[in-house]
Parts: sequence; structure tokens; C-alpha cells
Amino acid sequence: MLDRIRASLPALPPAEQRVGKLLLSDSRSFATLPVSELAKRAHVSKPTVVRFCRSVGYDGLADFKRKLAGSVNEGVPFVHRAVDEDDKVDDVIVKVIDNAVSALLKYRNDAAGLAFDRAVSALVAAGKGGRRIEFYGVGNSGIVAQDAQHKFFRLGVNAAAISDSHVQVMSATMLQPGDCAVIISNSGRSRDLIDVAEIARKKGATTIFITTSGSPLAAMGQSGSQQVLLPVDHPEDFDRYSPMVSRLLHLLVIDILTTSVALKLGKELRPMLQDIKRNLRSKRYAVPT
Repeated sequence: MLDRIRASLPALPPAEQRVGKLLLSDSRSFATLPVSELAKRAHVSKPTVVRFCRSVGYDGLADFKRKLAGSVNEGVPFVHRAVDEDDKVDDVIVKVIDNAVSALLKYRNDAAGLAFDRAVSALVAAGKGGRRIEFYGVGNSGIVAQDAQHKFFRLGVNAAAISDSHVQVMSATMLQPGDCAVIISNSGRSRDLIDVAEIARKKGATTIFITTSGSPLAAMGQSGSQQVLLPVDHPEDFDRYSPMVSRLLHLLVIDILTTSVALKLGKELRPMLQDIKRNLRSKRYAVPT
């Protein structure tokens, strides 16, 4: 949580940066002090303290303090152990699983509910309005985009996954207000995805960024009311093996979004899902002729 906020500071207004620096200098005190004292120490107004909490994705000061207390007091055992060339298979099993489990638990504390609320609201509105929901990613992130499309189209919404950079440009150019573009990037520095995000913004679509804090794409996700940043941060050794844990975290974010959207769609969705299951079951066990 603190690492993500540290990476996000440059994109914040100067007054909110002072609040962030106060937090980073003494996070334990920040979690317990009243807003008046926090404002005094940061030399800002009380509303600025609340705006800072919302700027980094939380639902006000109370929600921020609750998550902060869980992060600095309870803690989550988190040790990233990169695999080594002389590791035995048993060592690799332990390291890979430990990294995945600890990263998931850490993200549970870091996830910002307000940002997810905004993303879910935009996706639900697009789904109910028959608007387009486009998932953009390249490489490993393109696989996550395909998973997202597979999950969302079962909800009866107009969803597509696009990993070809030329098709992404064409797709983003056809977006309109009310549509959603979901940009998925582990590095947050893909030139192609930055270009697509800029096109989607100019077209008035709501743009949701699933990427690492402090990256160019993350900065775009903090640049306006139609942009939503869902930061995902995890240290990985890219020289040794592929970014497996980051991909798991991105898939987790997609699962959270899919489940939340499905719950919002409610009763109108259930008959269709039951019909899908029934048809799949009949196809799976049908006697070949």
C-alpha cells in the first residue's frame, strides 16, 4: 500500500503530495491522528486530507485509515523469493506458490474499494446500455484480456478482447461516450497501449487501467473523471522467468470486476446463465451419432 502511494505521489497536486509525504514519514501515526491534526502537520486544509485519500483510490479518510491500519499493524507476510538456477524442483514449487499466495494476501490489503466502485459502475452502465466494453492488452496481458472477454460476454454484454496493436487503434477510434476501454499492462509502459488509451480518452470513453503504480499508464488513470486506475504492484525478476504472479493478480482483478458486475445486474442475468449451463451440459454428455 505504501509503495503504491509513494509511486503515485508525482501525479498528485502539490498540497496532496504534502499529505502523502506526511503519511510516508510516519504511517502509524497517520492511521491514528484526527483529520485536524493531519491537516495541521501537512500544512493543508482538512478537505485536502480527504481528497488525498480519494485520489489514491479510497472511499474517504475512514476507509483509508482502516486499510492503512491493516497494512502497518496487522501486516501480511510477504517475501518475494526469486528462483535461482541451482534450485531443485521442490524449491521452485515452494517459491512459486509462496510468492503467489503472499502477493494475493498483500493485494487484499492494498485494493482500493472506491476505484473498484467507479470501475464497476462504469461497466454496469455500459452493459445495461448496450455499449461496448473493450479489453486491450499485449503479450501476457493479452491473455488476461481474452480471459476478461470470456467472462464478460457470458453476462450478456458487448465485450471484446483485442491484442493486435493495429486493431486496437481502429477499435479505440470507434469508441464513444458510454463505452468502456479496459487497458491491461504489467509494465504500464507499452507505447501501443499508451496511444490507444489516449485515443479512448479523446473519444469520451471511460478508460479503466489495470497496471503498475507510477507508470505512464497509471498517470493517465489519475488524469480525469473518466479515467479509473486499479493499481497492481508486485516485484518480479523478469530476467529469470515470466511475470506469472502479476498475471495472477490481473486475473484476480478481472474476477472481482466480473463478480461485482454480475451482482449488480442481478435477477435479469440468472435465467441466461442457467440456460448457458444447461446447453453446455447437454452438449458435454450428448451421445455421439
